[in-house]
Amino acid sequence: MTNDASVTRPLGRSGIEVSALGIGCWAIGGPFWAGDQPFGWGEVDDDESIRAIRRALDLGVTFFDTANVYGAGHSEVVLAEALAGHRDEAVIATKFGSTFDESTRQVGPNDGSPEGLKRAVRESLRRLNTDRIDLYQLHINDLPIPQALDLIPVLEDLVDQGLIRAYGWSTDFPERATAFAEAGVHCTAIQADLSVLRGSFAVLPVADRFDLGVIIRGPLAMGLLSGKYTADSKLPADDVRGWTPEWMTYFADGRPTPEFLDRIAAIREVLTSGGRTLAQGALAWLWAYSPRTVPIPGCRTVAQVEENAGALAHGPLTGSQLAEVEKLMDRA
Repeated sequence: MTNDASVTRPLGRSGIEVSALGIGCWAIGGPFWAGDQPFGWGEVDDDESIRAIRRALDLGVTFFDTANVYGAGHSEVVLAEALAGHRDEAVIATKFGSTFDESTRQVGPNDGSPEGLKRAVRESLRRLNTDRIDLYQLHINDLPIPQALDLIPVLEDLVDQGLIRAYGWSTDFPERATAFAEAGVHCTAIQADLSVLRGSFAVLPVADRFDLGVIIRGPLAMGLLSGKYTADSKLPADDVRGWTPEWMTYFADGRPTPEFLDRIAAIREVLTSGGRTLAQGALAWLWAYSPRTVPIPGCRTVAQVEENAGALAHGPLTGSQLAEVEKLMDRA
């Protein structure tokens, strides 16, 4: 990834060009809850979030992924402010399927209905202060396929209206990704959980079959691959990693899972070769594993953006480095 052609890529079959690295905007939404359980990453500084997004643009990052539910709408609002005057330089992805109260920041039940979709897109357009969403993603990982297919005509109509440019599904189930891609002319992406430590490898053949972009959530293992956590680390109670929902396998009771710390220790030398930081090496592994991947590490500070964007200059791991990592991870 040392030239202009390799730091950008087509977003699947949409014709939309994006940077090979994106920015995940979950954390910048700040606190939100389901009852008394936090789903944010703790308190945030909106001004620093805005500076971070603008710095990302300066460094050639053009893809920004958020969701209506992050911060109960606040992430979309902050992203809009950061991109004011620069909207045409950015590719905005957001998601639908959640319900919430913007004033209390409480999350409600999922809504995967066509009517819910029609409401959600208007509300996201308002918060994002834009006339179109570049990539609109279904955010209910396990929605039954028949219900998901009921959304295709609505999504296609939104494309026809110019309110969205393309759509996809944030799901780790290959059969769901397949059904969406087969049915939707403008379905162009799948978003899946994947890092060098573990993840949804089975969606990648689906992306190859249907020429889909693969948006990678959790590329730094919810921060574990940043290198700043040890066995003694303890996440605060207002951080989603602190109370550890069932799907949060990288942390348990707010502490890094020893198994994953051991895996990081095994591959650290390969990932940090050539002057990369651990985080940059984790991103390089993803680019080497599949050229379709667009990892979206979360960033709350300018420093985080600068480190992650620095991975673009190093590019992907070499074939031999990739093979060595896979051997060390017992995947070869």
